[in-house]
Amino acid sequence: MTTIFDEITSALSRGDRVELRGFGAFTVRQRRARIGRNPRSGESVQVGAKKVPYFRSSKKIRDRLNAGTSDGDEA
Repeated sequence: MTTIFDEITSALSRGDRVELRGFGAFTVRQRRARIGRNPRSGESVQVGAKKVPYFRSSKKIRDRLNAGTSDGDEA
């Protein structure tokens, strides 16, 4: 199982997109540098630019998860 995760991680580190048909796709997104706030002290903090993994589920999974639920009806 770790072999699969290692391969996904390697592909993402190269900037590749990883798609698992019927499940979803992993990509890398770039976040810009920004000024954040320390929640404990309220002090402004410079947060550097970084790359973050992003997952988008397939339409098939979204449809199965939402099957049988109606608008406005929360579980």
